[in-house]
Amino acid sequence: MDEVLLRSLSPSVLTVLVRRGAGFAAAEDAVQEALVEAVRVWPADPPRDPKGWLVTVAWRRFLDATRADAARRRREDRADDEPLPGPVPGADDTLQLYFLCAHPSLTPSAAVALTLRAVGGLTTRQIARAYLVPEATMAQRISRAKRTVSGVRLDRPGDVATVLRVLYLVFNEGYSGDVDLAAEAVRLTRQLAARVDHPEAAGLLALMLLHHARRAARTGPDGSLVPLAEQDRGRWDTGLIAEGVGILQGALARDRLGEYQAQAAVAALHADAPTAAETDWVQIVEWYDELARLTGSPVVRLNRAVAVGEADGPRAGLAALAGLDTSLPRYAAVAAHLHEKDGDRATAARLYAEAARRATNLAERDHLTRRAARLNARG
Repeated sequence: MDEVLLRSLSPSVLTVLVRRGAGFAAAEDAVQEALVEAVRVWPADPPRDPKGWLVTVAWRRFLDATRADAARRRREDRADDEPLPGPVPGADDTLQLYFLCAHPSLTPSAAVALTLRAVGGLTTRQIARAYLVPEATMAQRISRAKRTVSGVRLDRPGDVATVLRVLYLVFNEGYSGDVDLAAEAVRLTRQLAARVDHPEAAGLLALMLLHHARRAARTGPDGSLVPLAEQDRGRWDTGLIAEGVGILQGALARDRLGEYQAQAAVAALHADAPTAAETDWVQIVEWYDELARLTGSPVVRLNRAVAVGEADGPRAGLAALAGLDTSLPRYAAVAAHLHEKDGDRATAARLYAEAARRATNLAERDHLTRRAARLNARG
């Protein structure tokens, strides 16, 4: 069973049903039923036209559901005019689904879940496992999201920036569960970048590829976190790095700088360094200055402090932390790192322990705890 084919076809099948007059929620349910039927039937009897087969079965499932619901009799009258069997138009309106799933009325978590379901073709169970929540909880979240966008027309102009933010959130969810959300985000962003003429779409794709290229080196054999400076760069995927750098260069050449391009430029400088000691930290600080100008984000300023500490010394890095909110995620870890570089082991150990208590995942917590323990043992 070609699961990748099914997942790639589901958005365009869903769009066909919506364009024929089906409501988003009902159409999405019908497509999911067609996918289940395909898993059952295709291994023994594969269709010549997979997309046409899915459209036919999904449309019939939609009609069955419509006719069974007395409250939808007006829609039933319209649905009786079932299109004659024939080839399905080749137009792919997946982009419209991106905009619908990233509707501003949805919360970020709901937008991510709906995007994974409707555009990514993942099941509710897969999404729930990826987010480590009960399937019933995720089903409710997706149902509420579908109800929210059920009256939104697909012919309205969409906000690319909102779609990019949703895909960025998907990528940052990491690798939990039985679905690799980072790889899924790369796949969806490739689709989007191919459909829109937007330098930030290319910037986000480049950023994802450059980060994803380091995946194999991020953890040790025991699952422990390996910091960037200690990673085996021989395990980085040079093919993904080359692709990411090429895409980034094309985006930067258009002279329409955005935050994802700037972040990708930082990642490219890390990827370009043969060793951690040869990293061009001065140029990285300059890119963080651009990012701070573009976003005004305190998290960017926090990351900039790390780069300043490498470029100009730990005292300069600590000075760059001044004025930042100490409750920022990773503030304690950054401060600990800079104090350790400055030789203040006691303060660094205390801050590493504090950062470990605030850590949001087990691998990060264990890494920070080991850092604190190592410094305490030395002192």
